[in-house]
Amino acid sequence: MAEEELGTGEETKAERVISHRLATIIHLFLSALAVLLLMAAGIAAFDTLVRDFPTLWQQPQNEYAVLQKIIESLLLIAIAAEFALLLLFRRVSAVVEVVIFVLARKAVNPEITALELVLCAAAIAGLIILRFYYLPGKTT
Repeated sequence: MAEEELGTGEETKAERVISHRLATIIHLFLSALAVLLLMAAGIAAFDTLVRDFPTLWQQPQNEYAVLQKIIESLLLIAIAAEFALLLLFRRVSAVVEVVIFVLARKAVNPEITALELVLCAAAIAGLIILRFYYLPGKTT
């Protein structure tokens, strides 16, 4: 069979131009989404700092519930920031870090069962091992 029949020939100049333009548009769109996510994470971090932290020092509150809410909020902010980095850099290590934060947020929920907590801890440990020993790139 000839190359033309298999569709394995070189791409045309028009295909290259369209592919390049489309890749640029997609990159700009993902960059804009990442900037919006980082802005939302910054606003949420400021809101958590201003609104939630002072409630820790109020006397009639349950400090454990307030601290748990703060930790959940901070982990959600971390998930948003890591997801923004994932959109920008599209690295496997960024995916692993997002999943670690998602699992950590799940683990701080007081309504999960002991089995779910053990599975979350094992998954986090496995992902950390995967991240530091098997994925390429800097780990610091």
